[in-house]
Amino acid sequence: MEDGQQTIEKWSSRAGDEWSVERTSCLGLCDRAPAVLVEDEQAGPVEAKEAVKVCNGWRGTPTDYSEVRKGEVRVMTSLIGKIDPDSIEDAMANGVYDGLKKALQTNPEAVLTEIETSGLQGRGGAGFPVGRKWRFVANEKRTPRYIICNADESEPLIFKDRVLIDTNPHQLLEGMTIAGYAAGASEAWIYIRGEYEYQARRLENAIDQAETKNLIGEDILGSGFSFKIHVHRGAGAYICGEETALIESLEGKRGEPRLRPPYPPQFGFRGRPTAVNNVESFCAVPHIVKNGAEWWRSLTNAPTPGTKVYMVLGHIKNAGLFEAPFGLTLREIIEAFGGGMEKGSKFQFALCGGAAGTIVDSTMLDVPIDFASSQKGISLGAGSFLICDRSISPVAFLREILHFFTAESCGKCTPCRVGTWRALEILNRMTSGKGQKGDKDELATLAALMQDSSFCGLGQSVAIPIKSALTHFGSEFVKAEH
Repeated sequence: MEDGQQTIEKWSSRAGDEWSVERTSCLGLCDRAPAVLVEDEQAGPVEAKEAVKVCNGWRGTPTDYSEVRKGEVRVMTSLIGKIDPDSIEDAMANGVYDGLKKALQTNPEAVLTEIETSGLQGRGGAGFPVGRKWRFVANEKRTPRYIICNADESEPLIFKDRVLIDTNPHQLLEGMTIAGYAAGASEAWIYIRGEYEYQARRLENAIDQAETKNLIGEDILGSGFSFKIHVHRGAGAYICGEETALIESLEGKRGEPRLRPPYPPQFGFRGRPTAVNNVESFCAVPHIVKNGAEWWRSLTNAPTPGTKVYMVLGHIKNAGLFEAPFGLTLREIIEAFGGGMEKGSKFQFALCGGAAGTIVDSTMLDVPIDFASSQKGISLGAGSFLICDRSISPVAFLREILHFFTAESCGKCTPCRVGTWRALEILNRMTSGKGQKGDKDELATLAALMQDSSFCGLGQSVAIPIKSALTHFGSEFVKAEH
């Protein structure tokens, strides 16, 4: 397997002198790898041997999710392949905005109660109850109030929000508008990562269309409710996925987390009550309002109601995205939805939840996964699962995760700024055959320190992959000490 520098050299030699080829961070195109960004245009999967075609305008073939996988329960992804995402007429003909129309025929309190009763939990990874957050905002007396959609999605292995925007942008706008109505907000921003320029333009087009139909804007459908939505492009910082850092960035300041409390529902954007949810959370809302909380709860037998958009990648036959109820086991994700391990591959471990998730071995294959399963040692996070076979070293794999966190730490607090660098330094030594006795114990100490004293969730979550890797593959780390 070639390294990144070798890949850059191959692309440079084939692209020609008129092109500059540079290393980039994650592009949110995990299901289209190998991927490149060509003057803000996404391309993938593309190989270096296809560089000339890419330079001439070819952008690869996007993954097609129109075919439903066996076992899927599609709600948020139900219109993939059935509508033109750039046509509001198509969207409305297939029921999009029906939830908003129903909400506007009742009162904000009834909408809040419906979302609370549904048990909808935030899909960004933390699982905080969506209705409770909106009620905090609604109960604040100060105005204006704001809604923010976190579409930063800059964590490796996560691409679900990009697919939801690409396939049905009006669903997101509808969910945000319902949120604004329920919480008494008058304006909203979609904070989208800079690498998603294509998706940002698609959203802007959808907003223009919705305003033309009076589904966003002044006095929506004669209801007396007015609501504006804007798109704001981020500048490539993972830390801005943390809601207070996102707000700081949106206000034009350096993207660093704020001291909490106060929390955004009390003191958010411009110091006003603000509800921040991610793309998938908002996309679930119209379906709940349209079909009812009990319908949403009936979609699963798991403790967590509703469906989840999952991503499965790695050494499996059928990588990609699917939607299913909560409570799936890792074995079901691999075999039922991922098509099983690749020929000749044997399962060794999985990274569950995203870069800030748990690294688990085969002992965790049959644990039902939801927002509470992290207490049993396997996390759901944003719903991504990277499956690795026995060709991958757990020690080297953890090093790559720390490389990411080291680069993305904002540097505001010492435990994260220094702790990530020190952990990466140890792992670099261990993977180069220069490990020292006590390295494993120092990694455990660093993990505990970052978890207990980091300023925000970034530094605190670095401990999760470290501690889980040491738990399940401690012997591999002991071997690397010598």
